[in-house]
Amino acid sequence: MMSSIPKLPLDVPAIQELLPHRYPFLLVDRVVEFEAHKRVLAYKNVTCNEPFFNGHFPGQPVMPGVLVVEALAQAGGLLTQLSHQSGTDGKLFYLVKIDGAKFSRMVVPGDRLELEVTLKRVIRNMAMYSGIARVDGEQAACAEILCAEVKV
Repeated sequence: MMSSIPKLPLDVPAIQELLPHRYPFLLVDRVVEFEAHKRVLAYKNVTCNEPFFNGHFPGQPVMPGVLVVEALAQAGGLLTQLSHQSGTDGKLFYLVKIDGAKFSRMVVPGDRLELEVTLKRVIRNMAMYSGIARVDGEQAACAEILCAEVKV
């Protein structure tokens, strides 16, 4: 269990205490802002070494939009875990629904993806998030994301 007030920024080892994701699927590198039960701001540094760039697309590398949405969902999971000051013990969060996803800018090697996620509501074991992914202050993608907690 984490201490009551997280010391920001959170780095990858601290993020790995909160999320079950690992290479090559951990898509959040740092948490820089956090308001319990409200909002989180996290970063994903996109490098040319990402495994998905080999096939998406050779000579024209673009981060797949579904992975940008997944990064937003992981940031939402961090918001929930930090708000409850708990690690991954005994529970997993699964993506249940994505609404209103829009992709307005390509994400390419060298970009820092800014993941801003706000908690819209909690219903029983589910959380609804609103997420915006930006690069250099310009919106790259947005979506509303519903996740459900499952005990394991």
